[in-house]
Amino acid sequence: MLLQLESLKKSYTRGDQTVHALGGVSLNISAGQFVAIMGPSGSGKSTLLHLMGGLDRPTSGKVILNGEAIESLSDYELSIFRRRKLGFIFQFFNLLPTLTALENVALPRLLDQESMKNVEAKAKDLLKMIGMEKRMYHKPDQLSGGEMQRVAIARALISDPLLLLADEPTGNLDTKTGEAVLVLLSQMVKETGKTIVMVTHDPKAASYGNRVIRVRDGQIESDELIEKPMQGPHA
Repeated sequence: MLLQLESLKKSYTRGDQTVHALGGVSLNISAGQFVAIMGPSGSGKSTLLHLMGGLDRPTSGKVILNGEAIESLSDYELSIFRRRKLGFIFQFFNLLPTLTALENVALPRLLDQESMKNVEAKAKDLLKMIGMEKRMYHKPDQLSGGEMQRVAIARALISDPLLLLADEPTGNLDTKTGEAVLVLLSQMVKETGKTIVMVTHDPKAASYGNRVIRVRDGQIESDELIEKPMQGPHA
């Protein structure tokens, strides 16, 4: 089992109130799955994704990725773990504006003290894989939203992560561009065996996955395997 969540709870204190974002969630995710997490605003779906990625720590419970309990790591160890084992795709791309597409893709490896000379070939291969080979020397302000999200996907793949976490990856894109990004992600799962967990509010986006988990009030409401995986909404 690639990812295990055991009795995961998360509470926040806001003033004199305690907000229970997650109330004891347990689930397993196997390698090669494309999992969509859905739920209304405030349901706990983004909190769940952040805990999976070590971007936040649970109040109690365990997050076990590839046999390692990440909630017990120090802040420094967790930072290294995220950079080497996880890939993140965000709604607003989070590209550095002063870097080219190629440099943005290479950045996680550069932060790991590797040289651009060693990383450049793989970064170029990833940009070629996602159809961005002609735009690799452009900076973010010279790219469309869809192109920036493709660069973000390539950046998420540069360290060959165990798990890709996507937080509303099409939320800032028009419908046609968003569908192109979802096709890219689903093809990547099918062709490379990567594992993706994606938070989305859009049923069409969720239909590109092969498993849909619905969250409500900090609990898993339903967990469904899709019979025809990764065929898109019109299959």
